[in-house]
Amino acid sequence: MSPAAGVTVPLLPESKGAIKPASVTGAVFNVATTIVGAGIMSIPATVMVVGLVPNFLLILIIALLAEVSVDFLLRFTYSGETTTYSGVMREAFGPAGAVATQVLVVITNYGSLIMYLIIIGDVLSGKGEEHLGILQQWFGIHWWNSREFALLVVLVVVMLPLVLFRRVESLKFSSAVSTLLAVAFVAICSGLAISAIFSGTTHTPRLIPHLDKQTSFFDLFTAVPVIVTAFTFHFNVHPIGFELAKQSDMTTAVRIAIMLCAVIYFTIGLFGYLLFGDSLKSDILINFDQNAGSAIGSVLNSLVRLSYAVHIMLVFPLLNFALRTNVDELLFPKKPLLATDNKRFMSITLVLLVSSYLAAIAIPDIWFFFQFMGSTTAVCLAFVFPAAIALRDVHGISTRGDKVIALIMVVLSVVTSVIAISTNIYNIAFTSKS
Repeated sequence: MSPAAGVTVPLLPESKGAIKPASVTGAVFNVATTIVGAGIMSIPATVMVVGLVPNFLLILIIALLAEVSVDFLLRFTYSGETTTYSGVMREAFGPAGAVATQVLVVITNYGSLIMYLIIIGDVLSGKGEEHLGILQQWFGIHWWNSREFALLVVLVVVMLPLVLFRRVESLKFSSAVSTLLAVAFVAICSGLAISAIFSGTTHTPRLIPHLDKQTSFFDLFTAVPVIVTAFTFHFNVHPIGFELAKQSDMTTAVRIAIMLCAVIYFTIGLFGYLLFGDSLKSDILINFDQNAGSAIGSVLNSLVRLSYAVHIMLVFPLLNFALRTNVDELLFPKKPLLATDNKRFMSITLVLLVSSYLAAIAIPDIWFFFQFMGSTTAVCLAFVFPAAIALRDVHGISTRGDKVIALIMVVLSVVTSVIAISTNIYNIAFTSKS
């Protein structure tokens, strides 16, 4: 099976000539952009929960497991007759496996797109009486910088042109910009933290967890789903990988991207905690809404928020790509390839775009949903399903070591997810009673 041939690319139609393979560099940027997403905002809060050393170990372990799980996916894909994640699950577990994968990808990605729009709206137009957005701070409060209008302009001007591309490779330049903006976000935070070190206003990093009446041992497990979600990109492995010339190119791209994102996550976790200490919010952007105390500080705070908002604008089309493909496979399993039907392609694209916009306007805050996503849909897509494929071993290619690692991966995922979900439910119930 030649990955570069048009027939193997999930979204592209067959062509008379060979399609030019995508570049490894473009794949690295696309994978890195998919990984970073919104995860970078919540990583600093995990340092506050588990401490710096356990946070570093969690990032390292989950990054390594993510690489192993992708390796499972790629090996079983190239040993079979499919070109999609759901197809690999179909070969291993039948139609139920395929449908389960498609449903989880749709839930995860559609929810993420809504969350991205909410974040962009918060940054640009503020959040009611809680805080003003950048546009309102710069230009005052007007109808044209309201949440509804600002998001509409972003969707039409920025996102619509990008979601109309039919190859992931076409998004490599926007992904490169998005990755650079994520690096800039981390660089500015690091610069602010280093400046605070010299001025003596930093907070001493917590090296290990601090257990007290407010933080129990089980609360430590709530940090795991956040980092799992931050490394969940498996729904884009096939769209990106099958545009490359060979399987080893995707393996290389994944390793580089995971290493880059692990460094980004650890850096933002360290310097974010140095800056804000125990006052860190679950979304670090909220901390940057606070009064900086100087004109330069205010400008840097605005740059941090704006760079991140543009970053997730450019992540949006990558998540939409996998979402659109899985929605099409779920609703129209017997239809020809999506790119061969312009009407179907445009209809699905516009419905997803408009509905996510309306949901982002109607729902002011959906963070409660994402407290559980890392323990359910994300952990299944990132670890449980790839491990189950290796254990099922329909092609007889799993080694004994593969099966041991896969079993450990499933057990760890289930145990930590059950504890995290139970702890979150208990905390929510306890908070509501008090």
